Amino acid sequence: MDKPVEMFARDYEWAELTRFVRYPGPEATLGVVSGRRRQGKTFLMDAICRAAGGFYFAAIEATEAESLHQFGTALAHYLGEPAPRRFSRWDEAVDVLMTVASGPTPVVIDEFPYLVKASPQLPSLIQRALGPQGQRAGSPVRLLLCGSALSFMGSLLAGTAPLRGRASLELVVPTLDFRLAGEFWELADHALALRVNAVVGGTPAYRREFTLGDAPQDMDDFGPWVIRNVLNPGRPLFREARFLLAEEPELRDTALYHGVLSAIALGNHTRGGIAGYLGRKSTDLGHVLTVLEDVGMVAREQDAFHGKRSAYRITEPILSFYHAIMRPEWTDLERPGYAAQVWERSQGTFRSKVLGPHFEHLARTWARWYADERTLGGLRTRVGAGVLPDQANQTGHELDVVVFGRDDNGKEVILAIGEAKCGDVVGRGHLERLERLRDLLASRDDRARGSVRLLLFSACGFMPQVVEAARSRTDLELVDLGRLYQGS
Repeated sequence: MDKPVEMFARDYEWAELTRFVRYPGPEATLGVVSGRRRQGKTFLMDAICRAAGGFYFAAIEATEAESLHQFGTALAHYLGEPAPRRFSRWDEAVDVLMTVASGPTPVVIDEFPYLVKASPQLPSLIQRALGPQGQRAGSPVRLLLCGSALSFMGSLLAGTAPLRGRASLELVVPTLDFRLAGEFWELADHALALRVNAVVGGTPAYRREFTLGDAPQDMDDFGPWVIRNVLNPGRPLFREARFLLAEEPELRDTALYHGVLSAIALGNHTRGGIAGYLGRKSTDLGHVLTVLEDVGMVAREQDAFHGKRSAYRITEPILSFYHAIMRPEWTDLERPGYAAQVWERSQGTFRSKVLGPHFEHLARTWARWYADERTLGGLRTRVGAGVLPDQANQTGHELDVVVFGRDDNGKEVILAIGEAKCGDVVGRGHLERLERLRDLLASRDDRARGSVRLLLFSACGFMPQVVEAARSRTDLELVDLGRLYQGS
């Protein structure tokens, strides 16, 4: 099955779906597809059904009786029957559904969590239909359960859940990474692509449905683009961050979750810092942070030098932008005509709380997935950030990038350390600081006793003396926006 020409990227996802759908066995099989909203899951599911002549059903929030009626109507349309199928219970509907295919055929139930909310027994009924007796009596249906509630979809196949061990496919549809997002937005200017990515990330729907294809033309148009699309109360991106939380069934006390996200967006990345910002005890936030992790809105990243210390990062840029820029100015933003003033007075916050941290994250992403062995001095195993203790001066030094690998004996080593500067032209002072930190690291950490590379990232370029140093040294790598987006 050829991937639709209008589908951008998603080669891996399409290949996995094709493999699953074309499995030639006579028995019914199960796949689970999940991912954050607006990532194109429905487009993928509809496309695979169209390509293979499958059945697609999109559930909505409804009672069990209403859902059964809608399901029966959709099934009758698919089978070419003049009247809707009538089902009084889901066990009847599932039994019929598992017999609709004469050959390998995809059957998609989209927004599956909506059905289970009204009919909690549904996973158990599907388990029974997929059991040995049901498979023998059924047909080669390729059943795909799809949903956006990440915590729920993850629990379908976990622990003692009825469908545990039944799935032949467990596919997560991610957001586009920063390189693919730049291509998707058709932004050849890497500085502009960086800024757009810092605001809306890699969610495909924001490029077309939410902005009607409105992309900034150049750097001069970036601010006006933000004003007309993100800070405009008449556009859907204006309230998107609020809706993202409201759509997650696990997030009940949304005020507290918004408070936690605001604390992180404004630079409080530790649990203690978040608690201090909110005026709460650190122990009160354990459940909240865990839920935000489970739904994919927050990532907990271990400190590179302290195994028991971690930092929290918001994974969706539109959430960071909202909580750093929009939420504090919400009263003015809701009044049409004030967006330009808000944007003008928020420039410092945007650079320090949104763009800068996002650039540091992209630097780590580049080191983890795009930098080659020659650049890093070995094969990486993980990449993080951390605070390097300096006991002599009773302080700590932040390192934006720390690259780990393994030596020939399998022992973990530090391959490289790096610093990322979004708003500064990197000069000799930045290089000398990184050299001092490498010496300090070698004096206190056995993992850094070898040749540790130095990585300098800059969105604004490098001073001539640093460029000259990089030409004559093998331990120094300079990464500008061109290399970040296109090089290794």
